[in-house]
Amino acid sequence: MAEQSIPETRAPKAPPSGAAAGDTSPGDGISRRKLLGTAGATGLVLGAAGGAVGYAAAPSGATPLSSLGSDRAMFHGKHQPGITEGLQARGHLVAFDLAAGAGRKEAAALLRRWSVTAGRLMSGEGAAHDDTDVARDAGPSSLTLTFGFGHSFFSRTGLEKQRPVSLDPLPDFSSDLLDKARSNGDLWVQIGADDALVAFHALRAIQKDAGGAARIRWQMNGFNRTPGATTHTMTARNLMGQLDGTRNPKPAEPDFDQRIFVPSSGSNDPAWMANGSYAVVRRIRMLLDDWEKLSLMAQENVIGRRKSNGAPLSGGTETTPMDLDKADSKGEYVVPVNAHARITRPDQNGGAAILRRPFSYHDGFDADGVPDAGLLFVCWQADPLQGFVPLQRKLDRGDALSRYIRHEASGLFAVPGGAAQGEYVGQRLLEG
Repeated sequence: MAEQSIPETRAPKAPPSGAAAGDTSPGDGISRRKLLGTAGATGLVLGAAGGAVGYAAAPSGATPLSSLGSDRAMFHGKHQPGITEGLQARGHLVAFDLAAGAGRKEAAALLRRWSVTAGRLMSGEGAAHDDTDVARDAGPSSLTLTFGFGHSFFSRTGLEKQRPVSLDPLPDFSSDLLDKARSNGDLWVQIGADDALVAFHALRAIQKDAGGAARIRWQMNGFNRTPGATTHTMTARNLMGQLDGTRNPKPAEPDFDQRIFVPSSGSNDPAWMANGSYAVVRRIRMLLDDWEKLSLMAQENVIGRRKSNGAPLSGGTETTPMDLDKADSKGEYVVPVNAHARITRPDQNGGAAILRRPFSYHDGFDADGVPDAGLLFVCWQADPLQGFVPLQRKLDRGDALSRYIRHEASGLFAVPGGAAQGEYVGQRLLEG
């Protein structure tokens, strides 16, 4: 569980090239959900970015949706949604296996249905058929749907020659206690939104669209802090109470795309993966009873950062570079040699970097009152052999945090680039 993470931010979503601001998907017009406001509201709710942005059009005399509800991500684009957006308040991860007898033709039809549904729901519309009305009163709420292919998908569809080398199974790690029934899968879908009903609505629609072509292999539910819940924009905390992130790669950095996305040329990946990325998914249980028995000082030594503000133990603020050579009066390193933050620094791992976009989870308590809770770890990279794998190997060899977490499920998925207008996700693979 590397320390890098996406800060809790929300920015307005730009329309696709050639579209005007406020456009909905083609032919949709103004969404019935986007026209609905909160009757009797006396003010505007500010998003985490500190401003009211992304308001939907509303009829004269009606109260517009809050910024939280009206924020919209775009389905069509260079990359799929749900990768570079800020953390979302609610998430669902779900893997499917193709049904017996289903192959390339059925997979193509399924991805076409899913893409149509994703485009409609992300624009604030209902599903094209048999909509459940669960999200009738809400706006898009930054909904994103992201689709990927597992290693087994290619043999099921006769596309083995198009399987990327980067999709080879992850190596075994000493901290793994993996449940195979909750790992991998032919197809993977990530759903995120800032409203729980909007997220569930999308999950149900995707499941119904699967019909007889695919069946659910596993499904997990997660959450993050709701944007706007803090007085100012700040890095999110995980269930251990730590600020989880600070040093995630930023889109403004010159090598961001190189680290996170497969290039359109000069790559060993097949052409259909251009502008795509690889998602590593891990269900990481936090042993909270053991963790919470530690003193504050012991917790901070495990992480290498102050719990209160995320500053490195070597001093400064959350964004101050960590001084790995600083020692105390006894000659001991101020940041312990096995501290999580020290081990995961890119300059300690040959520059290996990942874009983390996790969700916390809580699945209740066992008979002894022990919480089943932790992190639905999702990270993105152009090549897992250059991103997640070297970092996890380093953590495997001596991370102080390892004794307080347990990796219980795992998956690796090839996530193709975004669908252009008129295309569905994965079309260049399935029809190439």
